[in-house]
Amino acid sequence: MKKISLLIYSFLLISFLVSCNNKKLTEVVEVPLPTAQEKVTIGFPEDVKANSGSFQLEKLPYGYDALAPTISPLTLEMHYSKHYLTYTNNLNNAIAGTEYQNQPIENILAKLDLNNADLRNNAGGYYNHTLYWKSMAPNTGGAPKDTLASIISRDFGSYENFVTAFKTEATNQFGSAWVWLVIDKSGKLKITSTQNQDNPLMKNALVPGTPILALDLWEHAYYLGYQYRRRNYIDSFFNVINWAKVGENYEAALRRKY
Repeated sequence: MKKISLLIYSFLLISFLVSCNNKKLTEVVEVPLPTAQEKVTIGFPEDVKANSGSFQLEKLPYGYDALAPTISPLTLEMHYSKHYLTYTNNLNNAIAGTEYQNQPIENILAKLDLNNADLRNNAGGYYNHTLYWKSMAPNTGGAPKDTLASIISRDFGSYENFVTAFKTEATNQFGSAWVWLVIDKSGKLKITSTQNQDNPLMKNALVPGTPILALDLWEHAYYLGYQYRRRNYIDSFFNVINWAKVGENYEAALRRKY
């Protein structure tokens, strides 16, 4: 009788353990969702407005997610809605009540006193970023076509030579900088770079000219997506260059010069 009871007890114990094991195998572990404070919300470019003043934000011609993976949505939102907005508001404050209040940004950059750090940094920041947004677009990249393609070949030997020269100029920069494709007074295309928020329209430009393409090398332009891999960001920039717009910039610069 004891043997029978022991067998029954053993059977029930094994059944219980198997049942528990099966429950563990099928158990769903619920992972808590991020709190409201932890969530990141991507907004819309059209919701960002500058304060009243002579200059307003250049409308971003695409959504914050349109340039991914070259430019991450969070990077673009922070860059446009925080950095660019701040430069715009600060520029308006700097020129309020001055001779520059109703002048085009190009005139301000050409005439400003380089010792006026507030105006220099914010006027440059406004102009540089405005051109940077226009230099990119979704579903673009590749080599330029039409007139610009022939001009690049004329001035650099080939498009491939231009790409190598532009990437080399960008890679050689240390710290916060910009790389530019400009048209000089003779109508020739040249590659140059500037530090901080300076640009080739200013009096101190080593290579003066009218910018038609801009690459932002400040950390806020790429760090969220690339961290220390700035070279990858430089390479990827060529996947989103809006060559049609760069060509329009070239034609407009020629019309202003001649």
